[in-house]
Amino acid sequence: MINQDKRKALLAAAQKVRNEAYAPYSGFRVGAAVLSKDGSIVSGINMENSSYGLSVCAERNTLAAAVAQGKHDFEAIAVVSEGGVTPCGACRQVIYDICGDIEIILADTDGTVRKSTTTKALLPDAFGDMDLKKEGA
Repeated sequence: MINQDKRKALLAAAQKVRNEAYAPYSGFRVGAAVLSKDGSIVSGINMENSSYGLSVCAERNTLAAAVAQGKHDFEAIAVVSEGGVTPCGACRQVIYDICGDIEIILADTDGTVRKSTTTKALLPDAFGDMDLKKEGA
């Protein structure tokens, strides 16, 4: 678990960026921020599309931005949404694959933490890179 100062900064970043979410169809805005082990924070938002299947969640957008910036080791991710909902199944898998078992902080739009959990708790028996061993290797 990360310390209170890091938690506060991470939540503030996710809460702030949530206002930039592109959600013209559902109106359900989500902001996320990931804390790299080097101390940097990268944030992102959900982006809806009129072809709903092409919409992308804030968690996946945030991790893509972080990786694009050369970040690869993460401590925690914060997600801010109405009600402080948990990541969808696809995001749980991506978080596990990119970050491993990290802290996931879920907060409401006013910054109230609704739940603090881990990747493994949200995705038990996850499929990961260790499952991809090639035959004969």
